[in-house]
Amino acid sequence: MTTKKERIVSGMRPTGPLHLGHHFGVLSNWLALQEEHECFFFVADWHALTTEYADPRKIKDFVPGLVIDWIAAGLDPAKCVIFQQSQVKEHAELHLLLSMLTPVGWLERNPTYKEVAQELSGQKDLATYGFLGYPVLMCSDIILYQATAVPVGQDQLPHLELTREIARRFNYLHCPEAAPYFPEPKALLTEEAKLPGLDGRKMSKSYGNSIALGEPLEDIGPKIKTMLTDKNRLRRSDAGDPEVCNLFPYHKLLTDAALCAEIREGCAKASLGCVDCKKLLMDSLTRFLTPVHERRRALENDPERLWAILADGNARARAVAARNMETIRQTLNFSF
Repeated sequence: MTTKKERIVSGMRPTGPLHLGHHFGVLSNWLALQEEHECFFFVADWHALTTEYADPRKIKDFVPGLVIDWIAAGLDPAKCVIFQQSQVKEHAELHLLLSMLTPVGWLERNPTYKEVAQELSGQKDLATYGFLGYPVLMCSDIILYQATAVPVGQDQLPHLELTREIARRFNYLHCPEAAPYFPEPKALLTEEAKLPGLDGRKMSKSYGNSIALGEPLEDIGPKIKTMLTDKNRLRRSDAGDPEVCNLFPYHKLLTDAALCAEIREGCAKASLGCVDCKKLLMDSLTRFLTPVHERRRALENDPERLWAILADGNARARAVAARNMETIRQTLNFSF
């Protein structure tokens, strides 16, 4: 017997170039999923409007860059569907229909709503329906394709549970008990693989402490030289602690396991200095990023291929969405 493939849906907002943190936090998991499941990965440009509604012009420029980052990292349009949210209008229609049955209280208790509103307080006015109701749009993105699973981190579980509640409410109100239309998608918890920024804080473009996936190697080298290490290791002869060194999380993800073990021992016994450790990290980064950069150059030199990939993905996603949306209209007796 063959195991039925899960249908996976996930997306990212186009907010600028992706960095190593995005790769190991999200993309590496997507690469594994595309090998085993039916995957739909989308550019969440409508979602970007929830915080960028006052100046949405830059969103359009970020869309192709995001797709280039994905394909350069290894996403294969022959193995997954890569598409743009706003080009599949059924997302908006289902969002409208689901907003009619979603209690306001469910949205107001969303922990991310409160956290982001506080974080950006004074910077942006987020007292909008779009920001309050974005989980309904997120739910629409997922259940429109009858997804059975969604890759999420631990902090995103409340979002997915809200999606499950909305799907459950639709099924309860409009479907026979024995034949619910929407699956309640389960969480595929992704292993935490967060990289610290070059300065030890969270890696973020806004902090200027990140390494972009498309960044030239000659620009990365000087950054590595300035990275923080174990602050208690003041001299070359001092023993270090790899677990508090800012470099070692990078080595654990990028460096061969045997060499990584040698680095750990060398640091702890003071037989390996921080300068040499940084040189080894640069070697690992070069090996990792070289094929990423080669795929990027191929796409940048052939923009027609990039847009063809996106057009094909949009058409494939639209075909599934349109078919499912027609069934939803019929279920609501709204198929005129």
